[in-house]
Amino acid sequence: MSIRVGVIGVGVMGADHARTLARSVSGAQVTVVTDYDAARADAVALEVSARTVATATELITAPDVDAVVIASHDSAHAEQVALCLDHRRPVLCEKPLAPTLAECVDLVSREEALALANPLVSVGFMRRFHAPYQAMVQEIRSGSVGAPLLVRASHRNVTSYPGGDSASTVTNSAIHEIDITRWLLGSEIVEVSWHAPKPTSLDTSRHDPQILMLRTADGVLTVVDVFVNARYGYDVRCEVVGETGAVSLAPSHVLTVDSSLRSAATYPEDWRPLFADAYRRQLQAWVDALTAEVPSPLASARDGLRATQVAAALIDSMNNDGATIKVDYH
Repeated sequence: MSIRVGVIGVGVMGADHARTLARSVSGAQVTVVTDYDAARADAVALEVSARTVATATELITAPDVDAVVIASHDSAHAEQVALCLDHRRPVLCEKPLAPTLAECVDLVSREEALALANPLVSVGFMRRFHAPYQAMVQEIRSGSVGAPLLVRASHRNVTSYPGGDSASTVTNSAIHEIDITRWLLGSEIVEVSWHAPKPTSLDTSRHDPQILMLRTADGVLTVVDVFVNARYGYDVRCEVVGETGAVSLAPSHVLTVDSSLRSAATYPEDWRPLFADAYRRQLQAWVDALTAEVPSPLASARDGLRATQVAAALIDSMNNDGATIKVDYH
């Protein structure tokens, strides 16, 4: 029997989730979609043979929905996840779990108070399902490069989304590097600092690029550059330097053309070509766990809270001249 999934928010990310669930994930069926743009909801529903409803509440409480994917605006996540908890609906929420630290704490407390054998909330940190990152973590765990000492990472976009600011660069883009650092190293980030060179003249809405320093409890230092107006392409890089070697992701361009005495690399315009399979594998793992009635292998609500706690410390550093800030996990 298929898991009947409702999708809240069918913009770029939500529409991709609906299509992937309908076409590429076994054991799943998209039954209901909703979006503030009714015409957009109708179009996606037609594509995936689903029906539409007017509100997230109607979707979460619908009798033909077993589980929910939330891909709505960040500001709606907390209320919608809380409704899923109230109605005991398993939910995969796109990052961030909630836009504020207080809301994340509340959601984790609500879920843990239910004391369920299989927690209901999963968070969409899909890089954990990207095959190169999985190969990297296996190399680290195997000891092939020795004890990790330093991580160097980059997260670069073509252009930023409108309406953001310097803090949203951390909470919406660098949040991936925060989670993947914890996951790769198996150690909590305990202190951070924020730094920046002179900003690009092409976006006056935020300081861009930014340099983030993350130190984990085991003493490893991670240095991340986040540049959301890099212009040349979507580019994610990561290298872990150990005592006896190093392991890194391959370059993220998807095509190299050698012709006329030149070699040219082509980068994707956004995250979808690079991480499409990671999203598919994440959705499949989520559906498989629901079908087998076992705990989700995805990032948990507490993982979502941890990432938000680190992001809050980075923003505190941003607002205090790059001071080193201890991460408050209380």
